[in-house]
Amino acid sequence: MTMTTISKELIQQTISFHGHSCPGLAIGIRAAELALARLGRASDEEIVAVVETDMCGVDAVQFLTGCTFGKGNLIHLDYGKNAFTFFRRSDGKGIRIVTKRGIPQDPDDELSTLRKKMLREKLTPEEQEKMEKGKAARIARIMDADPQDLFEINPVRGPIPKKARILQSLPCEACGELTMESRTRRYFGQTLCIPCFKAMEQRE
Repeated sequence: MTMTTISKELIQQTISFHGHSCPGLAIGIRAAELALARLGRASDEEIVAVVETDMCGVDAVQFLTGCTFGKGNLIHLDYGKNAFTFFRRSDGKGIRIVTKRGIPQDPDDELSTLRKKMLREKLTPEEQEKMEKGKAARIARIMDADPQDLFEINPVRGPIPKKARILQSLPCEACGELTMESRTRRYFGQTLCIPCFKAMEQRE
């Protein structure tokens, strides 16, 4: 795997953080590479990442850019898109990175065929070996590709997500568990957490 701005050592650390190497993680590494080159790494909450997927690549974004859920500067929008938007708070500069259709391209569909079979039945050792080789080849193509061939890359301007706020926690009047006040719901005069609110609705 070849990278211009991320060392092999850091790539390996990213793989260790995620737990395994896969094409999805490689996409995240390349997206993070672009964000780092254009905006720099997050110093506390300076950089904000908005991800529109919960795929493997989000782990690479978190590990490499320093954007995390805990700091409130990693925001997940459940849109099911391989799309990553990054903002820099100091000057409002932003970049949107969207994986192009058909990426990563495969020279043949053997890997897809093996994956479909794996969902139905166990692969033979020979098929498993072919699948691992196919995954490795796909990862290599992603890592070696020009970013312009992988992504649609466009500048964006705000609105930049607000910084995370520390809000009061209120006890749910049904289960008693403390819940951030912005996540509570009112139901016939009761303050409820979202799961209890949904349970009440389902009883009607």
